[in-house]
Amino acid sequence: MWKELRFLIWTALCATFRKRSTWLLYLGLPVAGVIVSSLIYGSAGQTALKVGVVNDDGSETVAAETVRFLQSLDKAEVTLVTPDQLRRELAAGELDSGVVLGSGFSASVLAGKPDHIAVQSVKGEQVTAYVKAMLYGYIDNMAAMGAAAGGDSAAFANIYEHYKGSTTALRSEWVNDASVQKQMSYQSIGFLIMFMLTSAAGLSELILKNRENRTYFRIMASPVSAKTYVLSNVIVNLIIMLAQITVTLFVLTVVFRQSAGIPAPGMGLLLALFALVSVSLSLVIVAFSTSTSSSNALQNLIIHPTCILSGCYFPIGIMPDAVRSVAAFLPQNWLLQSIDRLQAGYGWTDIAWNLLILLAFAVFFFLLAAYKFGRNNDTRNFV
Repeated sequence: MWKELRFLIWTALCATFRKRSTWLLYLGLPVAGVIVSSLIYGSAGQTALKVGVVNDDGSETVAAETVRFLQSLDKAEVTLVTPDQLRRELAAGELDSGVVLGSGFSASVLAGKPDHIAVQSVKGEQVTAYVKAMLYGYIDNMAAMGAAAGGDSAAFANIYEHYKGSTTALRSEWVNDASVQKQMSYQSIGFLIMFMLTSAAGLSELILKNRENRTYFRIMASPVSAKTYVLSNVIVNLIIMLAQITVTLFVLTVVFRQSAGIPAPGMGLLLALFALVSVSLSLVIVAFSTSTSSSNALQNLIIHPTCILSGCYFPIGIMPDAVRSVAAFLPQNWLLQSIDRLQAGYGWTDIAWNLLILLAFAVFFFLLAAYKFGRNNDTRNFV
């Protein structure tokens, strides 16, 4: 049996990789998934906000100090503009947001009741949140000093000078933001999952092709048993899956120098477990197919919709609760959930249940395929 098994495996690998297009299909597409992910998230890092400031309060001390405060913000590029410029540049996307200090702004702050100020943007709250948080906090402090001064400009100036000369110091440090790298690796793995499922289905479909071109019957006329033939297909499938995993992780971590948030061996182990699920599912598709055309139809019906529902193409968090409930019955979701938890700092014991569920999926699909093969009374059955 082992001699025949080795022969079948070697013959299948040679036949599979004889064409250059096959190398591109099985190994090039997962790399393309990493490249696409890098393009999606490559420009997702933190960038400075472009803020335009309209100071209609003239040279009043409070307004001038507020402008200087905005200009001192690390994550904002502040320029003074006119009201017309602000409207035009906001509409053109040249500015992310605008701050308008209206006439009477300084007087309202001195009175302890800030008014005549507006923050504008056409890009939504995600752009204005940082500017609002910093600016409103600063103005609240100014208003408290104005209230303490009782509206007296000289007293306010004295308090403000003491405030600026305070010995209290704030030290800031830069830290690396790993969220973009994790999102990129998560998306790359999502694409890899889809390619693994597609490749596994294509390789298992060779059983149907060999049956249709009568090669299967010639093999069965030799000392090779049907079980050995199917087992060789499973092993070839797993070898190619492991090659896809290795190449993808190498490109992700070495070529693009992106940290997946999980050590490469651990990520490889998770994906190897999912490879078993992919192969077992592909055998189920073959077992319930009577021809390559019906197999292709089942692949389109199962693989891509379940990948979408599981969050392989985009984060599952943006989906409705009903869709997320359906994802709980899909193996891709359990793999991505495991990766997400490990990236968040959980240990392997915390995802033990996920691993057991993935293993259960693989066992269930293998048993279902074996049962269907065994119940097939057609003269073209496999086992």
